[in-house]
Amino acid sequence: MPSAGESALATAEQAMFTVNNLWMMVATFLVFVMHLGFATVETGLTRAKNTVNILFKNTLIVAIGLLSYTLVGFKLMYPGEMGTDWNGFFGLAGFWLSCPADGLAASYAGGAYTYWTDFLFQGMFAATAATIVSGAVAERVKLGPFLVFSLVYVMFVYPWVGSWKWGGGWLAARGFHDFAGSTLVHSVGGWAALAGILLLGPRLGKYLKSGRVKPIMGHSMPLLTIGVFLLWLGWFGFNGGSVLSADPGTVSYVLVTTSLAAAAGIVGAMFASWGLQKKPDLSMVLNGCLAGLVGITAGADVVSIEAAIIIGLICGALAVGSVMVFDKLRIDDPVGATTVHLVCGVLGTLFVGLFAAGATHTATGVELGYTVRLGTQLLGILAYAAVCFPAAFLIFFALKKTCGIRVSAEEEMRGLDIGEHGMEAYNGFQIFTAQ
Repeated sequence: MPSAGESALATAEQAMFTVNNLWMMVATFLVFVMHLGFATVETGLTRAKNTVNILFKNTLIVAIGLLSYTLVGFKLMYPGEMGTDWNGFFGLAGFWLSCPADGLAASYAGGAYTYWTDFLFQGMFAATAATIVSGAVAERVKLGPFLVFSLVYVMFVYPWVGSWKWGGGWLAARGFHDFAGSTLVHSVGGWAALAGILLLGPRLGKYLKSGRVKPIMGHSMPLLTIGVFLLWLGWFGFNGGSVLSADPGTVSYVLVTTSLAAAAGIVGAMFASWGLQKKPDLSMVLNGCLAGLVGITAGADVVSIEAAIIIGLICGALAVGSVMVFDKLRIDDPVGATTVHLVCGVLGTLFVGLFAAGATHTATGVELGYTVRLGTQLLGILAYAAVCFPAAFLIFFALKKTCGIRVSAEEEMRGLDIGEHGMEAYNGFQIFTAQ
């Protein structure tokens, strides 16, 4: 029979397990809300005639992400000791979900959460990679091939490369640090977005023969603004949940660095936009917020308060210039996904090496104790680029050669809502031109 002290300890441990699991479920809900944020951001930045198509893709991506993660993704990303492992480069613990004996007990995951919470939280991340691609290829990609791409990329590529760090693979062994996914989620999606854009080509009328870039304005700034604030809200779960417990010191510190980077991103983008375009551009400022969030995601737990603000300022300002550079290169990205998720994802990962290398940071008495080298961060970035871009390019290229990936010029002019879905987002509204 346990003593009174042992019983009290067991009760305290069970209470902490319940609190940790509850926070992880709340974080999961917040990450789920991000998919609504992505849908409204993409909708706001594109034309009204493609609204149904954007919303349809974002709805299906969540379903594809969760179901493919159930089939193979979760056990490919987290093979564990029971999985087949080749030097931390590839591991697979089988197919389908199978709750281990301790999956619902406090002994699972260090007493932080249950097996089912673990799966659902990580599954919400998985769908995000394909969502990033959706906006970049918007307004001219065929629905069917895009869904096939999303299935293959999320089922195999995302979890495989994710296992290199989060699954205890070879990059984890080398000390690569990506707290919540500047590289593992955002640049993985960003590399795929770039591959899709290059194979699709620009939207009709975007780049004129004279060399002039013709702006194609999104149809709803209110939807864009709502989407960005939904994403900022969701990032509290994205980054805060990545602590993988309800530890009060670390969670609160991560939420502060996350918010400060977002705020600084807004300010950085405002000044850059005002200076370069002579007018403060709302869409640039809102993307600056997202740029700051992506930039801080890799190091939200290890960089100082001052560094978080600097990261946000730099990412927000560079996001404006990056959009302009992509336009100069005739790389047509309707929502700026390659800028926000790829460019700022790479920068954020490098910033961990710049601002946290050789240092430890204490937040509210909690010793974080990470030491990260810039060279290791660069190695990780290059490794993901070397696999993700070619993999996405090959998937899109195979689809292009077999069934085609771009809608006809007539369908693009008329709008994908009518062409792909036979319906309109706004009753009685139909556009037959490329305006």
